[in-house]
Amino acid sequence: MPADCRAYNADAARPGPHDTEADAGTRRVVLVASVLGSSAAFVLSSVVNVALPAIQADLGATAATMQWVLNAYLLPLAAFILVGGALGDRLGRTRTFAWGLAVVAGATVGCALAPSVAWLIAARVAQGLGAALLVPGSLALLRAFFPPQERGEAIGTWAGAAALTSAAGPLFGGFLVDTVGWRWVFAAVVPLAVAGWALAVWRVPESRAENAEGGIDWTGAALAAAGLGALVFGLIRQGEAGWTAPVVWGGVAFGAALLAAFVAWERRAAQPMMPPGLFRSAAFSGANLLTVFLYIALGGLSFLLPYLLIGVHGYTATQAGAAFLPFTLLMGGMSRWVGGHIERFGARRMLTVGPALAAVGLALFALPGTGGSYWTTFFAPMLTLGLGMAIAVAPLTTVVMDAVDDDQAGTASGVNNAASRVAQLLAVTVLGALAFGVYGSEIDQRLSALGRSDSELSDAGLAVVDAVRAEPGSRPSLDRVPADERGTVREVTGAAFVTGFRWAAGLSALLAAVAAGVAWTVLPPDEEPSPGL
Repeated sequence: MPADCRAYNADAARPGPHDTEADAGTRRVVLVASVLGSSAAFVLSSVVNVALPAIQADLGATAATMQWVLNAYLLPLAAFILVGGALGDRLGRTRTFAWGLAVVAGATVGCALAPSVAWLIAARVAQGLGAALLVPGSLALLRAFFPPQERGEAIGTWAGAAALTSAAGPLFGGFLVDTVGWRWVFAAVVPLAVAGWALAVWRVPESRAENAEGGIDWTGAALAAAGLGALVFGLIRQGEAGWTAPVVWGGVAFGAALLAAFVAWERRAAQPMMPPGLFRSAAFSGANLLTVFLYIALGGLSFLLPYLLIGVHGYTATQAGAAFLPFTLLMGGMSRWVGGHIERFGARRMLTVGPALAAVGLALFALPGTGGSYWTTFFAPMLTLGLGMAIAVAPLTTVVMDAVDDDQAGTASGVNNAASRVAQLLAVTVLGALAFGVYGSEIDQRLSALGRSDSELSDAGLAVVDAVRAEPGSRPSLDRVPADERGTVREVTGAAFVTGFRWAAGLSALLAAVAAGVAWTVLPPDEEPSPGL
C-alpha cells in the first residue's frame, strides 16, 4: 500500500505525492541528502583514529581513556540504531533524519571545542545518538522515494560514497592533524552534516508509515537499546579486561537476556517496534545472516591489517591507510554500476559471487611473510577483496530494503545496520583475540627454540620482545639491543605476528565463504531477467 508522504517543515507536515512518484529532481536531492548525512556518520567512525595521539597529548589523557573516545561513539550508535529506524517509520523519516543530522552537527562542534577529555567523550556519545537516528533514515529515504527499477543504482551510489568517505577519512584526517591540529578533524565534518540537514529540511518531502498515528513501542525501544548497549559494552571491555572479567561476561549475558526479553515482548506487543513477521521473509532473514558473517570477516581484516603493515612491514600510518585504496576505489567506482544491474544478474547470484570473491581475497592475505613490496604482497588480495565487496554491498542492502513493506523501511534499515555494527565488534573481539593469542604463543615457542640454540637473546633483547608482546603489532625499539641481535628480535616478533594474522585471515575467509553459502541456500532464487535486459 502507498505510504503517506508529507512535505517537511520544522513545525508540521502537509500531504504530498506518493513517495515513489516523486520527480527526478526530488529523487536527486534525496540521494544527495542521504549521501551527505550518512557520510558524516561514517567519517566520524573512521577519522578519529589518526587523531588519537594528538588528542591524548593535548588533553593529557591516558591510552585507556583514548579507547573510550572511540567507543563513546560506537556504543550509543549500536544501542539505539534500532530505535532510530523505528522512530523514522512512526514520526517521519525526513524529520528523524534531520534531527539526527542536527544532533551530529552540534555534537561535532562540541568535539572541536572540547576543553577536556571528559567533554570530548560526552560529545562523542551525542554524536553516536545522532548517527543512530540518521543512518537508518538515510536508507529508508532511498527506499521510499526511488522506484524498484532505480533503487539498486541509488543504493549503489550510497554504498560507494560511504566507502569513499570512510576510507578517505583517515588520510584527510592525518593531513589535518599534521597541518592545523586535531580539532579541525571534527570541524571539517560539520559542513557535511549542515548541508545534509539543510537539504532534508527545505527540499526533501516527508515520508512515514501509513500507521504513523499509532503509538510508539517504548517498552520495545528500551529493551532493544539496553540489550544492545549491554552486549556492546561487554564486547568493548573484553579488549581491556579479558573474557573472564565479570564486567565482560556479565555484560554479554545481561545484554543477551534483555534481547531475548525484547523478542518475547515484540511477539505480543500491539504495535511492535520490530514486527516478528519481518523474519518470516527468507530474503530479510538470509540477508541479515549474510551481513553478520561477511562483516565479521571484513571487520577482522580492517582491524588487524594496519597492525601488520605498521608493526611488521614498517609502513607509516599514512602508507597503511593508502594500502586500502584499491578496495576503496573499487567500492566507490563499481557500487553504482553494480546497483544498476541487480535485476539483470540477480541479487542471489551476486550475493554468492561477491562474498566468494571476498573469501578468496581474505585467503590471499594469509600468504605474505615478513618482507616484500606492497605490489607483490597485499595489492592482489586487496584488489580481490574490494571486487568481492563491491559486487556484494549494493545487492545486500537492496535485498534488505526490498524485503519489507514501505511501512517498515526504517525498521529494516535499523536491523541491518545493527547486525553490521555488532558483527564488526565481534570481529575485533573474536578475531583480535585469536590473532593476539596465537601471536603470544608463537613468541614463546620461538624464544624457547632460541634458548636451545647458540642464538639466545640477551636481557635487553628479551625486554624488547616482552614490550612488543604487551602491545601486539607495535614496532620493536632496537636502540638498546646489541646490533647482532636486532635481526633476531625483528624476526621473532614479526614472524609471530604474521602467524597470528594468518589464522585470523583464514577464519575470515571461511566466514566469507559461509556468507556466500547463506546467499545460495537461504535467499530466494532470482527471477529470470526479461528478454530486454
